[in-house]
Amino acid sequence: MNIAYYIVGTAAALWIGFSGYSLFTKSEFVVEPLHRYGVPRSWWNWLALAKSAGALGLVAGFIVPAIGVAAAVGLILYFLGAMATTVRAHSYGTTIFPALYLLPAAATLALQLSR
Repeated sequence: MNIAYYIVGTAAALWIGFSGYSLFTKSEFVVEPLHRYGVPRSWWNWLALAKSAGALGLVAGFIVPAIGVAAAVGLILYFLGAMATTVRAHSYGTTIFPALYLLPAAATLALQLSR
């Protein structure tokens, strides 16, 4: 189970970290949906920081488990909020995208708690 935890945790951290980086750099594929959903531009750096900090927290959880648990829970809540935002914006077809980030964070949490 330890190997699975490290593999899933690393993959989740890299994927979510890339998402944070993409928002920091204002990549079009990230920014365009935020415009459609009505997310204020003043929130973008804070959202990118939350994603990036969560990704770093998943990696830090390899050494300090409590940080990893907190990061995974925070990321799960973040992406649940992102899913709610897509539903509020009536963009039901894009609700799956935040879920694709939520699932690895949840899997990392489950694997960490089962150790």
